[in-house]
Amino acid sequence: MKVAIVHNAVPPNGPLDDQDVMVQVESICAALEALGHTSVVIACTLNLEDLRVQLEAQQPHLVFNLVESLAGKGCLIALVPTLLEALAVPYTGAGAEGMRVSSHKILAKERLLDAGLPTPSWAGPPPRIWTKKHDLEPFEPAHYIFKSVWEHASFNLDEDAVVRVDSAEEMESKLIATSPRLGGLGFAERYIDGREFNLSILVGTDGPEVLPPVEIDFIDFPAGKPKIVDYRAKWEEETFEYINTVRRFDFPPEDAPLLADLSRLALRCWELFDLHGYARVDFRVDNQGHPFILEVNANPCLAPNGGVAAALKQAGISYDAAIARILADAGPRSKANRLVSPHGPGPVPLNNAFPGAESTELAIRQEVRTSDVGEIRQLVVNTGNFTAAEIAVAVELVTDRLEKGPASDYRFVIADHGGKCVGYTCYGLIPCTTASYDLYWIAVDPEFQRHGLGRLLVATTERFIRAASGQRVYIETSLREHYAGTRAFYERCGYEMASQLTDFYAPGDGKATFCKQI
Repeated sequence: MKVAIVHNAVPPNGPLDDQDVMVQVESICAALEALGHTSVVIACTLNLEDLRVQLEAQQPHLVFNLVESLAGKGCLIALVPTLLEALAVPYTGAGAEGMRVSSHKILAKERLLDAGLPTPSWAGPPPRIWTKKHDLEPFEPAHYIFKSVWEHASFNLDEDAVVRVDSAEEMESKLIATSPRLGGLGFAERYIDGREFNLSILVGTDGPEVLPPVEIDFIDFPAGKPKIVDYRAKWEEETFEYINTVRRFDFPPEDAPLLADLSRLALRCWELFDLHGYARVDFRVDNQGHPFILEVNANPCLAPNGGVAAALKQAGISYDAAIARILADAGPRSKANRLVSPHGPGPVPLNNAFPGAESTELAIRQEVRTSDVGEIRQLVVNTGNFTAAEIAVAVELVTDRLEKGPASDYRFVIADHGGKCVGYTCYGLIPCTTASYDLYWIAVDPEFQRHGLGRLLVATTERFIRAASGQRVYIETSLREHYAGTRAFYERCGYEMASQLTDFYAPGDGKATFCKQI
């Protein structure tokens, strides 16, 4: 598979936090090579037309999105995912909407509050000093930390960022004064004096997996020095802050309830912001043991010396295996990317004729789960159309995908209803071709047949093939009379019979090959 690693262009003498993206690029290139993939690196600027042209020329199967900003502006982080969605190019990580909302710290905090999740109170950004969602008036004097709304958490952050504010007038004055050095838009967040935790999340075959939690230890910090991960602590290796701010993975038994609560909150953030591939949620825990969500990072650093890599090592997951998981979760993204219709991303209405249709949406996914082995076996058996040998092959392809991940030659589109697989397709690039695909399998539970699910699965499969630059789809089936309905179904889906081979499967059992230009 060919993967385009797209990252924000970095000036040769740029700051350390900008240079870090090149470390990630190098590491991911090495992982892709170890996994048997090829890669091409594309540096992205505000010239999105140039990016489109390069993607068209390179024709990658998918994009590994490492874009953190454009032209040094974090507020532009969602532009590249938006372009990829418009081009129907599969890519890693969160969709444009999830990336935009999670990166805008005020929008993220408001969403957290709407969901009933804990986050520190705040004021700003100017000129809207007081939020409608969480009004600080009447003002309570306290220590606040002044942060950028859009830029990464350590952006221009030092110990002077934590200050006591005693009045609403003083808060307004400080917000207006500090915003220019905070990327043009700053806010003040109530400073939580206590412990700091980072929880990384990695996609898995059975859903998102919370990796071992890490606590940030602030060693020998003098009295009065704020215990925060500022710019020096994160990037400047010779400083006191860097040396004395360390990760810790060992916890006493009495921390177990707190860690379980942090894991639960991290997973709620994953769901709330519709995250994909990998993410990190940062917490502060006050001196009474109450957790507060500081930030939801939809594309945290993947450098080998970063927090995600450290958590992977603690979990016993190799870096290459993690990259393989992220690749397997790549796909066309949208605000409702798990719900796909033949006409593009969006809700799929369930016909009332569907048995037991209690919801209004059908979930479409590409990732294969361990439970699919048994469910797809039973589904194929229930159709009554396949021999024991064919059923064994169907199961073998699912197992191959589970074992090899993105390195497998087989791709899937699976329809779930009520959490159970009720239909699926299996497809793949035909060996020794550049743009021709085989639709190897399509099967729909008999109770869900004759209601449009088969056509939905075919149309969705074609979308994914088109997104991977496929141009033709081939389907093979029997010429026996028993398969007349199957052949008619393919014709209704726009396929034309390209060839017939008599006695191909057995005497009297020929093969029909259908083809469609997409």
